[in-house]
Amino acid sequence: MAQKNIYEYDAKRLIASELAKYYPEFKYHNKLAVIDCETDIDKAIADNSWMKTEKVVVKPDQLFGKRGKANLLLLDANCDEMKDFCYSNLNRVCEIGNVRGALKRLLVEPFIPHEKEYYVSITTERDGDVIHFSFEGGIFVEENWDKVVHIPIPIETDITTFDLEGKMPDLGDSNNILIPFIKGLYQVFVDQDFAFLEINPFAITEDNKIVPLDVKARLDDTAMFLHADTWGNPENPIEFPAGFGQELSLEEVRIKELDEKTGASLKLTILNREGNVWTMVAGGGASVVYTDTIADLGFSEELGNYGEYSGNPSQEHTEIYAQTLIDLITKAPNLKGKEKFLIIGGGIANFTDVKATFAGIVSAIKKSADKLKQANVKIFVRRGGPNEKQGLELMRQTGEETGIPIEIYDRYSSMTRPVARMIEEIRGEK
Repeated sequence: MAQKNIYEYDAKRLIASELAKYYPEFKYHNKLAVIDCETDIDKAIADNSWMKTEKVVVKPDQLFGKRGKANLLLLDANCDEMKDFCYSNLNRVCEIGNVRGALKRLLVEPFIPHEKEYYVSITTERDGDVIHFSFEGGIFVEENWDKVVHIPIPIETDITTFDLEGKMPDLGDSNNILIPFIKGLYQVFVDQDFAFLEINPFAITEDNKIVPLDVKARLDDTAMFLHADTWGNPENPIEFPAGFGQELSLEEVRIKELDEKTGASLKLTILNREGNVWTMVAGGGASVVYTDTIADLGFSEELGNYGEYSGNPSQEHTEIYAQTLIDLITKAPNLKGKEKFLIIGGGIANFTDVKATFAGIVSAIKKSADKLKQANVKIFVRRGGPNEKQGLELMRQTGEETGIPIEIYDRYSSMTRPVARMIEEIRGEK
C-alpha cells in the first residue's frame, strides 16, 4: 500500500460525496473555498456568497497540524477579517516544528457554533483496521489519549452487522447519531481506499447534524485507477501534494505524474544532483536496504536519489523512469573525473517481469550511451525473479554493444553485492 496525504479540502469533499450513501442523515454544507497566492480574493468572495453573510473559519491547508497552537487559525470571522488574514499570511514563511516553509494555501469554510468536540479516526494495521473514538476531541486529544477507545475491525468484517455499540463507551442520547455515523464513515474508508482518516474534531449541531471540523487523510494512491469517478473529476481532481516546506523538482513531478497513471509504484526523491552514487531499485523494502547500506558505509553525501519502481510497471513506464535517472546522472559532469555509479538493484521479484522492466531500462541506456560514457558512469545490476535470465542477458549484451561497463549479479549473489563492488571500485580494489 502506498499511502499519500491529501489536502483537507479534498478529504472533506470526498467524505461529503460518499458518506450520505451509507449514512443518509449526513447533510454537509459543501461550503469550502481554497485561497492561494494566485487567487483573486474579491472574485472568490463573489463566487462564494456565503463568505459575505456567514462567519467563517480560515486555516492553512498544507499537510501540517496543530494550526491552532501555532496561531494560524482564524475563527468566527467576518468577511473583512477573513480578507485581512489571507493578505497577512499568504506567502509568509513559518516554522512548523523543525520545518520552514511558506504559507501558500488557505481553506475557508463556515464557522460552526458548537459546545462539545468529538474525535474519531480509522487506521490500518496488518490484521485489519482500528476505529479510535473519544468524547475529548480537539487540540488536546493527544494529552487525553488515555480516554480514546480503540476498536479492532478484523479483515472482511461486515460493519453493518458488527456490534460497534457494544464496544463503545456509553454514548447516551447521541448513540443513535454516532453509531450509524461511524459505521458509515468506516464504509467510506474501505470503499475509497483510505489508508488513514482522522476527524478531529467533529461536532453535533443543535439539530443533530454531524459536521467534520478538521480532517486529515491519506489514500492508497495505487488504487487511483479504481476511483476515476470520485478521485478523478477532471475539473477538480484529488491532489497528492508534497509536504509542507517541500518543493518538487520537475523530475520529481514527472515521476509523480507517471506514478498516478499506473497501478505500479514509481517514486523519486532527489537528494543531491551532484552526487556520484545513484540507485534504481525494485521494491520499497529493497530501496530502504540499499539506501541504508550506502549511508552506513559512509557514502550518504554521495547519494544522488532515493526511490523505487515496483508492482510490475510496464516496459514503457520503466524506460521513462530510467531515462529520468540517466538524465540526472549525466547532467552534472564530475569535474574531478571520478567515476559515477548507477546501481540497478532489487530482491527476488514475485510477479514483476524482470525481462520486461529490464527491456525498458536497456532502451534508455542505449539511447543515452554517449552521455553515460562521457559522464564516466559504471552500472552494477543485481536482480532475481520471473524471466531473470533473459533480463540479465539483455543487460550483459547491452554492456558489450555500448561499451558501458555493466557488472551483473543474479539471485545467488547477496542483494547488496553491487554496493560492495562500488566501494571496491572507489577504493581501487578489484
